[in-house]
Amino acid sequence: MKLSILMPVYNEEERIGDALKQALAVEYPCEIELVVVDDGSRDGTGEVLGRADDARLRVITHQRNAGKGAAIRTAVAAAEGEYMVILDADLEYDPQDIPKLLAPVLDGRATVVYGNRTFGSHSAYSFWYVMGNRGVTMAANVLFNSYIGDLETCFKLMPVALYRSLDIRSRGFGMEAEVTGKLLRRRIRPYEVPISYRARGREEGKKITWRDGVEALWILGRERTRRRPTAA
Repeated sequence: MKLSILMPVYNEEERIGDALKQALAVEYPCEIELVVVDDGSRDGTGEVLGRADDARLRVITHQRNAGKGAAIRTAVAAAEGEYMVILDADLEYDPQDIPKLLAPVLDGRATVVYGNRTFGSHSAYSFWYVMGNRGVTMAANVLFNSYIGDLETCFKLMPVALYRSLDIRSRGFGMEAEVTGKLLRRRIRPYEVPISYRARGREEGKKITWRDGVEALWILGRERTRRRPTAA
């Protein structure tokens, strides 16, 4: 199996070098590729990516910022692996956890795996951020009669073909809710494994806001009212 690690990047000049090193230093149980989409960065991110040299790395550039969902759409279209996982470039997630997400797939226990964050005082930059995440996750559980622990997690591992079939249209952070809503509408329940997490604050470049939470709730309601796709 080949795993495509998809990394959307926007104005991460200070972190992208370390993010690449960390992702490529992991001992994966399968072949990997790292597909980075520079989503119209206006700082020195492009220059740092231009100096990176690894046969497993591919860089795609958006001329204008289009949002995380759009960057992932570009990366998925270019992915050559059978499976994919999203890894943000902000160093909040530890790529050393990716083999843990792969384990249930390689063992034949799961097809879709989510990394479940356990928030604590050292891993969440604000009370309202955590409550917002839990509120959106609870809404998904109520709407779809499910019980997932972390809807907004970046670590979503699944077959590339499955992600493409979901036809994700959200251009920004709403893609997280759209992916989960469409999976749950198809009655695909993610297998969850615990992961480590260290949130950064606004002063460090945190981009998600309360408006993204409101959008996520709207997207979940929209997906709940749509018909479940019939099997081909």
